[in-house]
Amino acid sequence: MGKVICAGLGPGDPELMSVRSYRAIQSARHVAYFRKAGHVGQARTIVNGLMPDTAVEHAMEYPVTTEIHFSDPEYNRQLSAFYDDWADRLAELSQSEDVVVLCEGDPFLYGSFMHLYTRLRDRTQVDVIPGITGMSGCWTATGHPITWGDDVLTVAMATLSEDELTERAAGTDALVVMKIGRNLPKLRRALERAGRLNDAWIVVKGTMAEQQVHKLSELDGPVPYFSIAMVHGQGRRP
Repeated sequence: MGKVICAGLGPGDPELMSVRSYRAIQSARHVAYFRKAGHVGQARTIVNGLMPDTAVEHAMEYPVTTEIHFSDPEYNRQLSAFYDDWADRLAELSQSEDVVVLCEGDPFLYGSFMHLYTRLRDRTQVDVIPGITGMSGCWTATGHPITWGDDVLTVAMATLSEDELTERAAGTDALVVMKIGRNLPKLRRALERAGRLNDAWIVVKGTMAEQQVHKLSELDGPVPYFSIAMVHGQGRRP
């Protein structure tokens, strides 16, 4: 009997992948990865040249990404059916062979694999290999520590309402904001209302060859999905 192995790939640079994930990919007979229809997919791009030529690839194409708002019941219906379908496929494959599922960053931090994990864990053996988070790669790229001493770090999604983003930004020492994309104008307004805009940074495609690091106040956008904004804590230090 095989198993499902989720390999956390880290923030984007293949050299920041763990040895354990690398070994799993190097010996994989089946490799599955998420992607948007019509795209190669970020996870598949990271492992380009690392998989065996004989590995069978399984591209798990999202039925919807931003075409429908996530508050629409149809959004949840389509994604739920998608995860159910792929959980069935992976469970069947793992009855006889190992299947490696690729996941950017760390699989248990906002990763799509979590939705498969909850469907698979009672049906087959599932091993999850942690990875360096995308946010860690991004705050390191700014050259400034994200937290000091007793700083409280808040991680928020730019899909939140402007009022909630403002409240979260104003009520924390250090802040990381993910899922920016088209939400950049809203995020800028929220940070300005919270008095944090001039201290905010944004990193586009952190640790990758196309990495860009900007003060958020100097960038109007648009920015791609793989962008992370942050405000560094300034807390206690010797």
